[in-house]
Amino acid sequence: MKYVLIILAIAIFASNASFAQDKPKDKAAFEVHKSEFWDTIKKSNDDFIKKQEKPEKKSFKVDLSGYKFPKKIDEFERCWYNAPVSQGNTGTCWCYSGTSFLESEIYRITKQEIKISEMFTVYWEYVEKARRFVRERGNSVFSEGSQQGGVLRQWKEYGCVPYSDYTGLKSGQTFNDHTKMVGEMTNYLQTVKTQNSWNEETILATIKSILNFYLGVPPSEITFNSKKMTPKEFCTNVAKINTDDYVDIYSMMEKPYWEKCEYEVPDNWWKSANYYNVPLDDFMDALKSAIKANYTITIGGDVSEAGYDSHAKVGMIPTFDIPSEYIDENARQFRFSNQTTTDDHGIHIVGYKVIDGKYWFLIKDSGSGSKNVEPKGYYFYHEDYVKLKMTTYLVHKDAVSSLIKKFK
Repeated sequence: MKYVLIILAIAIFASNASFAQDKPKDKAAFEVHKSEFWDTIKKSNDDFIKKQEKPEKKSFKVDLSGYKFPKKIDEFERCWYNAPVSQGNTGTCWCYSGTSFLESEIYRITKQEIKISEMFTVYWEYVEKARRFVRERGNSVFSEGSQQGGVLRQWKEYGCVPYSDYTGLKSGQTFNDHTKMVGEMTNYLQTVKTQNSWNEETILATIKSILNFYLGVPPSEITFNSKKMTPKEFCTNVAKINTDDYVDIYSMMEKPYWEKCEYEVPDNWWKSANYYNVPLDDFMDALKSAIKANYTITIGGDVSEAGYDSHAKVGMIPTFDIPSEYIDENARQFRFSNQTTTDDHGIHIVGYKVIDGKYWFLIKDSGSGSKNVEPKGYYFYHEDYVKLKMTTYLVHKDAVSSLIKKFK
């Protein structure tokens, strides 16, 4: 009987083995989850919610119909500049406008057409912001904003590199987006402040590791025209930018004219007190003279006005705000003091045109609004807009030598 059971078991095993060999094995694959009907429900509910929402809020804007203003960039007397580029989803207009300005300076000085990396400068700007945050025990601004002079500060310390050597973009990424990067750095520094843990070496190493992940490691050496060099050597020997040759011009009544002062806004995070404060008429006359002499200017101020229209490409001051003949240093200071003029945006003046005795400035802009319609990357600013709403500009000292001579 024992042998019968063994034989039977062997037979059953052999039968099952044969069955297993004959039956095909199931396979698996990775697929994108689909739920068509759930998508239908969600879309229906979203559409219903939108219908219940309040109407989209409208902005109060000047009616520009019938208004005489430029329409094309070739209407302007223009200096050389690189084509406009987008700053993406970043708060780095200061670097885009400052870099664009210095690209034009490189051409003016050397006749070289070079596209410079904005993100190389941004990388080191964040490192220096973090350093100051540590040394001032959290009492220093750490944000995306800065002044165009910040570009010169970082070029002086770290140099610069061509865009092709450092884009700050990941593979497949078209536009820079610093939302997560800035959030991580800010949260980390706030934790440092809360814990009162101020080890500078450790903190800067962590900040760099975050920047390296999002932007990539900045090059310590590049090859340009078959020659190896450091970024500082490239800045000095190729770009030939002397960072000490540039000055910030300012015009506000709150500080004495013909004295250098601090521009007291958060984006001047290192608290530079090297702004040359001049009367408004001198501020405007020097700017006009500079652009006519083929010097470009990078300028900053407020871009949130009823006379600012991204689709018409226009920045102007409507009479219902203030008539042209009343725009003076009092009107300018009043708006800065009550904070209706703020330090919003940095842009680059690259040309001019005179219509009916008034200047229009060709503005190269990296902001998204400038790219809504053609010509993309530009605005046209009336001189009244600059006079009332633009707070500072950065220019080569030779372009404003008559102003600089008057300072002690």
